[in-house]
Amino acid sequence: VTSTNPDVLLALGKEELQKVRNYLQMVLSTVQEKNKKLEEDLKREEQWHEEQEQILDALARIEEKRKIQVEQLPKRREFCDLNNEVLKLKVYKEELLNALSKFLEEHYPLPERSGSDRKMANSSKEPAVKLVTLLEVLEILINKLMITPHEPYVTINDSFWPPYIELLLRCGIALRHPEDPNRIRLEAFHM
Repeated sequence: VTSTNPDVLLALGKEELQKVRNYLQMVLSTVQEKNKKLEEDLKREEQWHEEQEQILDALARIEEKRKIQVEQLPKRREFCDLNNEVLKLKVYKEELLNALSKFLEEHYPLPERSGSDRKMANSSKEPAVKLVTLLEVLEILINKLMITPHEPYVTINDSFWPPYIELLLRCGIALRHPEDPNRIRLEAFHM
């Protein structure tokens, strides 16, 4: 029911304008508060940016000093010394790999087929899968870890002898993929 009385209409209009005014004042205070927070965030970000630029400048100065120091070092002698150290490390690495290979061949040989297995293999038309040695399994795992450290898992196929895989898993040398039990990776001992 709407009244045609101008005093009533004026009072209703004033009341409605007061509600709108209160609502707009509330919105204004909210926006001002957000603006204040954004200004504080901007000041913090600008300060952080300045600090990062100062750090970059300091690092650039340090890098220049290092370059000058490197140029002043007696290059020839130290280079020869480093070369000799690298060669010694390569020889030592080869010795370790040879010792590991001999140890694994002696203590972890591939399983030999029994007479009945040979007869069955000869009678079947499919060639039997050639099993890889424990050393080859370790080489595959190491190479995968070094070449693709972001995806070090190797899929276990029929050429991997299951007891070797179990040995690696039980000794903590290899780990199974959390979602795919047919994939393993070398434990990252170097990290």
